[in-house]
Amino acid sequence: MDYREFYDKDIVSIRDLSREQIETILDLSEEMIPIARGEKKSKMLDGRIVGNLFFEPSTRTRLSFESAAHRLGADVIDVSQISATSISKGETLSDTIRMVDAYCDVIVLRHPYEGAARLAANVSENPVINAGDGAGSHPTQTLLDLFTMRRAKESLDGLNIAMVGDLKYGRTVHSLVDALTM
Repeated sequence: MDYREFYDKDIVSIRDLSREQIETILDLSEEMIPIARGEKKSKMLDGRIVGNLFFEPSTRTRLSFESAAHRLGADVIDVSQISATSISKGETLSDTIRMVDAYCDVIVLRHPYEGAARLAANVSENPVINAGDGAGSHPTQTLLDLFTMRRAKESLDGLNIAMVGDLKYGRTVHSLVDALTM
C-alpha cells in the first residue's frame, strides 16, 4: 500500500477522505495492531512532535492519541488545561493554532465549537486531526468504529446498522453516517 497520499493531510471531516482512502487507513490499522499492543516497536514518527490541544474534557480520545504517538516514536506536547494558556487572556483560536503550529509537526484538536477544526486546518501549515468539534464531527472515532465493524463482519458493505443515542447533537453519529453512505 502507498501511504504517501496521507503525508501532510488534514483529517477534519470523514468527508475529507474517499472510501478508498478509508479502506487504506483501515488496512494500515490492521498492520499496526502489534504496535498498539506493545508487541512491536515503531520509529515511524521518530523526531516528530504531536501537539494535543484539548479544549474539552476527554479521557479516551486524548489518551488514545497520546499513546499512539508514543508507540510510533513521537514526542507529545499536551495542552489540556486551557486556563493555563493565553486563550484565557483573550488570545484567539487562530493565534493559538499558529503558535502551536510553530512547535509541532501535527496538531490534534478537540474543541467545543463546530468548525474549530476546519479553522485550525486553514491557519496551520502542519496537518490538523479533528478529535471532535462541537456537534460537528469526530472522524477519528468514526475510523475506529469502521475498523471495529470491519473486523467483526469482514466488510463494511451490506451491513444493517442501528444507531441510538444523541442523534441530533452527537458528533460521532454524524461522521459515522457520512462514512457509511460512501
